[in-house]
Amino acid sequence: MHRVLVLGGDGYLGWPTSMRFSAEGFDVHIADNFSRRQFHRELGSDSLTPIRSLSERIDAWKGITGRTIIAHQGDLRDYDFVERTIRLARPSVIVHYGEQPSAPYSMIDVEHATFTQSNNVIGTLNVLFAMQRIVPDAHLVKLGTMGEYGTPNIDIEEGFLEIEHHGRRDRLPFPKQPGSFYHLSKVHDSHNIVFTCRAWGLRATDLNQGIVYGIETAETARHDSLCTRFDYDETFGTAFNRFCVQAVNAIPLTVYGKGGQKRGFLHIRDAIECVWLAATNAPKAGEYRVFNQFTEVFSVRQLAELVADAARKMGYITIIKHLPDPRVEAEEHYYNPVHVGLERLGLRPHLLSEEVVESTLRMVAKYKDRIVEARILPRTNWRPQKLEDEPRQPELVARPEPVLAERG
Repeated sequence: MHRVLVLGGDGYLGWPTSMRFSAEGFDVHIADNFSRRQFHRELGSDSLTPIRSLSERIDAWKGITGRTIIAHQGDLRDYDFVERTIRLARPSVIVHYGEQPSAPYSMIDVEHATFTQSNNVIGTLNVLFAMQRIVPDAHLVKLGTMGEYGTPNIDIEEGFLEIEHHGRRDRLPFPKQPGSFYHLSKVHDSHNIVFTCRAWGLRATDLNQGIVYGIETAETARHDSLCTRFDYDETFGTAFNRFCVQAVNAIPLTVYGKGGQKRGFLHIRDAIECVWLAATNAPKAGEYRVFNQFTEVFSVRQLAELVADAARKMGYITIIKHLPDPRVEAEEHYYNPVHVGLERLGLRPHLLSEEVVESTLRMVAKYKDRIVEARILPRTNWRPQKLEDEPRQPELVARPEPVLAERG
């Protein structure tokens, strides 16, 4: 039987991915330290959807399908935990979501920046070393981000760039211009992965993912107890989620700056399908490949207008408000990234339609009483400030000691 180890399997994408592989007949193992839940406790926010604990989710999945998912609780920064888990799971595929995933979180202060980089880079290094030692033929499917590229004034190729310099030609990794300490951690990951593929003969797929919207997949739709999280706060939420929550709660839709910031987007169904296609079409030993994982490009202003138009048709009174951009980014820029690799493997995109927006607004209305309005607007300023001008930020809470635990 094929086996997959999903690192970060309790998360927004990790849980639906785990169910997808289980439904397809894989023996599924999950590793997680539940830090995503802890980050929200630290910041006073929460998922809009009332998500169950991982053990309850696993029990519900087994009750519905008869299939078992095994969970291992621990921290990827603990090499002994990583090695023990990989020895127990013996995966043919490792899907790696197990990182601190928020750019704003990494920009709060020095503690959050250093935690993000040490957590993400060391955790990935531990995974690479354990793979090389225990399962050198396994395929690493690593979640990267389109944010590694930044917004260069040229077309963004899929991972690599053919260049000519002083009469010589070469194919080199596309130049990276990350915009936060989080995105920098992803660049460091990419460099470490490409090096270990070259030096140790590992095989890896780096998925430079755009912004994901939606919460429903074929598996989450089977029962409310299987739903995944929906974040809308300024630290972990996306602009689309924030706009939907603001529209339903009669709050102006807040666009940062001019709103010309362009990004790649994709539905959660496509995000999970991309991981599945990458995992089941492995590269050869020693190969490092990159897929740009998104299906459409929108500006933040376009996204706000889409949500506002759909909300008005449903009877909500919505206005769009421009706020000073708390981030350091170009508010108007060229953006034309290539994304052909996954479609060549068979991806058939679900595009952002008015129907998708309306279904999201209905879901938000269902859980409207769970909205924490105080955590929607931005509090983290990415620009340098004098010490006496810095706003008081939440303290970084201590991380639990990693513990190995299994469930059948």
